[in-house]
Amino acid sequence: PSCLPLQFLSYLGACDRLLKQGYEEGQVEEAMEMFQYSEKKAAEFLRLLAQFNDMGFQQNEIKEVLLLCGNQRERALEELVMK
Repeated sequence: PSCLPLQFLSYLGACDRLLKQGYEEGQVEEAMEMFQYSEKKAAEFLRLLAQFNDMGFQQNEIKEVLLLCGNQRERALEELVMK
């Protein structure tokens, strides 16, 4: 019987935890890929994405700015406001 690699299992666990926080599956997978499967960075990205989305900013602009600013909330907010 083949075993699933440990990395894959930890990826699935991280995705599952993020999905249980109410994030959409597509967004969770995208965030995990963008941050080389770092659950902590992906979770912060998803939290800020939802927060800025609620403020009325466009999702594609939010993603771009968060990547450029390395998930730094204040810098990202400044960039979004200036756009």
